[in-house]
Amino acid sequence: MRRLLLVGAVSVLAMAGCAGAGDAAPVAGPARATATAAASAEAQPLLARYGLAGKSTVEVIDQLDRLDLQQRPAELKASVRAGELLISDGGQEHSLPIPADRFYLSVAPYLQQTHDCFFHAPTGCKGELAGKQVQVKIVNAADGTVLADESRTTFANGFVGLWLPRNITGTLQITSDGKTAESKISTGDDAPTCLTTLRLV
Repeated sequence: MRRLLLVGAVSVLAMAGCAGAGDAAPVAGPARATATAAASAEAQPLLARYGLAGKSTVEVIDQLDRLDLQQRPAELKASVRAGELLISDGGQEHSLPIPADRFYLSVAPYLQQTHDCFFHAPTGCKGELAGKQVQVKIVNAADGTVLADESRTTFANGFVGLWLPRNITGTLQITSDGKTAESKISTGDDAPTCLTTLRLV
């Protein structure tokens, strides 16, 4: 069984919470990749102000998503897209590339309350169930392979972060306290990075 590393959503950086579906994901390409690499280097002073200097994009996303709500830097805005993390603290917006073979999906199961979300904002999104133990199962639709089947605990923001292979479709199932929610997922260039529609019943 191949297991995944599971860690753990307007103008995107003007938001205080999760972003809506109206923002299109950027289109990747050689020119975009070159510009992204340059922007990533330029972002280091900003990252240093928040103790993130020298970290990979994967590490930055992971650290920001795991913050206690009281530790969130109010001025730092972050938005996870299919191929990049966009960050800003009121000045220039920077782009940090996500590895081409990986996709970050942040999931907030709920019982009573949820919110709309398309692009995950690690410093803004907040789900209902913080610190909740959940069982996460992911099955690849192409061949039925179980990509993950393990217990996780939701972060302080109510989300659990999943690092998935890029360009797959599948089924995500979350179970907690005898209640289950299931959803189809995809990890293509236009897929959401934030899933808030999983009601546990």
